[in-house]
Amino acid sequence: MDDTTKKIAESFHCIYTLFEKGSSPGIVEEAYKAAFERGKEDGFYPAIICLDEYAVDWLGEVVSNEYDREEIITGCKNNGRDILKERLEEYTEELEEKDWEDFIGEETEGEVLHEFSGYISFDDGLLEADTLLLEIPVKNPWEIIGYLPMGGWNECPMPEEMIAVCKYWYEKYKAVPAVFTHDVMEFYAPFRLNNMDSIEAAKEHYAFCPDRIDQGTRTYKVSELAAGLIESHVWYFWWD
Repeated sequence: MDDTTKKIAESFHCIYTLFEKGSSPGIVEEAYKAAFERGKEDGFYPAIICLDEYAVDWLGEVVSNEYDREEIITGCKNNGRDILKERLEEYTEELEEKDWEDFIGEETEGEVLHEFSGYISFDDGLLEADTLLLEIPVKNPWEIIGYLPMGGWNECPMPEEMIAVCKYWYEKYKAVPAVFTHDVMEFYAPFRLNNMDSIEAAKEHYAFCPDRIDQGTRTYKVSELAAGLIESHVWYFWWD
């Protein structure tokens, strides 16, 4: 472990495990699932952070600025649903009724995700960079954002918005923020959609991250994403 990685790891003031670049990603996921179950008794939630060069710069800035974790945690509001509604209206305000119906679509097949992928290299299928599994000592999973304040650039929500959305999604779907890179965030959804409507869930995903449909589907339809979400245990978001 180099000095920069060690400094970042220790800045979280929690138990962590380091998986070196080039390791098997399956080992990381197995460790996450085990930590997730253990955390129910031990009072923590796990999170995975891939320390590519951009994430190192981001986290280094957070550490140097002494980011106030408690401020963002205690400032969390119950407005996650409203935030997503406003973002959806913003991204679709120019759609006429016919165009809106076409955007929803009638697809019945979509990609099903059961495994994390944000930390995997496209070149060799191994860990893209050194990766940390953190055991973050928070009572609620949305409070992870207080430790990993991602967002605020391009169309990625601000950290204050993200924590509210994470709270809303946990209360509605039991989904928890699990994987972070500099431009990817993945949720673990052990109950999948928790018996909630898939089209509404897909609309919320689009509001959170438009590229989830605009660049992450074959047909660019809400219904394609919705069809995949029904069976998925992992939610993937990437901000270009």
